[in-house]
Amino acid sequence: MSAPVFVVHALDHARAAVAACAERGLPATLVSAPGAAAYLGAQVFREMIAEAGRAHPHVSVTAVLDCGEDVGLALQALRHGLKAIRLAAAPATLAKVADIAAQMGARLENESDAAALDLLGADDPLAVCRAWLAHYK
Repeated sequence: MSAPVFVVHALDHARAAVAACAERGLPATLVSAPGAAAYLGAQVFREMIAEAGRAHPHVSVTAVLDCGEDVGLALQALRHGLKAIRLAAAPATLAKVADIAAQMGARLENESDAAALDLLGADDPLAVCRAWLAHYK
């Protein structure tokens, strides 16, 4: 089964997503908000995801930082150890960044979040995650 995808905007969102996945024995993919690398930063995002996973070390958590259109932020995210990033750029630029990412054991991702649960505005993120996972396939 593929990992459910959650768009997280804060630490409580990340914690709720990981906890709900732990209850169901599922892995979790935590994606930042679009362009979050510009205001949150790679190091803060990496630490936020690590902190969320500490309570449930048996859950496989994949973190994906959206770098918007900023190649510099994408490269910085790779230097900070993130293993999955998103970048909106010209195809030639994407190919170069994907190559650099691969050399660093990371990947450039450009999947859609259409099937993701966006936790923006969730008053009780854990309850929202649990309810969504009850119907997750």
